[in-house]
Amino acid sequence: MGQELLNISNLSVRLPESGERTFAIEDVGLSLSRNEILCVVGESGSGKSIMAKSIMGLLPKRLTVAGGEIVYEGTELLKISEPAWRAMRGQAMGMIFQEPMSALNPLKTIGDQIEEVVKVHTKHEKPERRNMVLDILEAVKLPDPRKIVHAYPHELSGGQRQRAMIAMALILKPDLLIADEPTTALDVTTQAEILGLVKEIQAERSTGVLFITHDIGVVAEIADNVVVMKDGRIVENGTKEEILRRPRQDYTRMLISAVPSLKTVRRDQTGSTHEDALKIDNLVKTFRTGGLLSGTREVKAVSDVSLSVRRGETLGIVGESGSGKSTLARCVIRLVDPDSGHILFDGHDIAVLSRSEMLPLRSRIQMIFQDPYGSLNPRLTVAKMVAQGPMLHGTPAGDAKARALELLKLVGLDQSAANRYPHEFSGGQRQRIGIARALALQPEILVADEPVSALDVSVQAQVLSLLADIREKFHLTMIFITHDLRVAAQVCDTLAVMQLGKVVEFGTTHDVFTAPKHSYTQKLLASIPGKDWDIALEDA
Repeated sequence: MGQELLNISNLSVRLPESGERTFAIEDVGLSLSRNEILCVVGESGSGKSIMAKSIMGLLPKRLTVAGGEIVYEGTELLKISEPAWRAMRGQAMGMIFQEPMSALNPLKTIGDQIEEVVKVHTKHEKPERRNMVLDILEAVKLPDPRKIVHAYPHELSGGQRQRAMIAMALILKPDLLIADEPTTALDVTTQAEILGLVKEIQAERSTGVLFITHDIGVVAEIADNVVVMKDGRIVENGTKEEILRRPRQDYTRMLISAVPSLKTVRRDQTGSTHEDALKIDNLVKTFRTGGLLSGTREVKAVSDVSLSVRRGETLGIVGESGSGKSTLARCVIRLVDPDSGHILFDGHDIAVLSRSEMLPLRSRIQMIFQDPYGSLNPRLTVAKMVAQGPMLHGTPAGDAKARALELLKLVGLDQSAANRYPHEFSGGQRQRIGIARALALQPEILVADEPVSALDVSVQAQVLSLLADIREKFHLTMIFITHDLRVAAQVCDTLAVMQLGKVVEFGTTHDVFTAPKHSYTQKLLASIPGKDWDIALEDA
């Protein structure tokens, strides 16, 4: 494929004694050539990011290299001084971090932060440095670079911040680019643009790219070769074709089988009826943004939306960030008051009810939030948290606690979970707790706002299976919000596509996927990473 750029052999990084295992990574070995995109794939805790930070010399102080070698173009990195390593960062190798908002300095403009890389590593004067910044911002396809250089991170969208991070990593044309989950939090269209940009830059500059991800769709889209990691070890490696089509290890096969298919699922409609469980008519919600210096402006987060969901069915709401999906969900459960319109449920117009009038209905419409850690009370044990809702609605404490224990068992958590706190659980387990809490009041409608977007693919599959079982067991009606069209294909009976606060397309999930009418829907479907891989599998 090209000249070898990076070679890692027998690398081990030791965890503190209090860690769950002895080594964060153990006996890891791989090589990367120029002109190659090597994807490192695995679940959270597999050691992917620790390996990347080892290469960059950015390991946390509590972690220590216990053995092995990292050779970059003939230089053994583990034997060089910190100043020498610092000189290589940015110039010889660059890194795109997973979360640009935390990696970028909120107090400095984008231009100043990118220019600082040039100032530290070269002797270029200010005018030349600024021209280099404008050139790289244009190269990563940021709109109006002369405006962007003066913007602060919070003034950019997620995709724009990620492009700024890529610009910072590439401005000195490093031979090695390490990308650590750079598209995880992005919408499908922005993700497609970033993946295309990485491939384009890699081809233009003969760069070697080490691309870390847990998304098999991304692997199918971008990789030349693949390394699979589990519990700090490499369990399999090979070409993309070998790994995706002929995996040798059970773990690799599990990761691939857990990826939701784009082939829509036609579900048994035994529990559904032709009666509407919830009907939304001409709903509008406007927010005012800005302040004294910038002035105020109105943003219609939800603009004249009309939708309905039948009893026993799942309505999916898809679209990019800012499309109004979550605002619509919060209006439905009245965490946000709509400006106008109607939300009809069992003879009531939820949109116009007062707080006291809404209270008896709250137990019948419950929500699973996107971030279970942020939505769970860190000071309450799990059993108390799940029992809290029924107790507020008049259920005796003993009965509420017994119900909580039953629900924890139902969502796959054992009895010991009852007396533990949220921070003691993994992300997938916390999401199960959130589901148990939502079910505690025996709701008729369950609103799920991106409930699996932050989970590993295998945990995501488990939670989706759990939700499907619960829907069948309790004949629930669900409103399922997601930006992941693979998930929507597997979960939803009907689909509403939102763009800029409006519903631009609505129909059965099968019809929307196979014959999308609106150009925006077509664009979303075309942007799904790894879609060609799905088609090839179906043809095979």
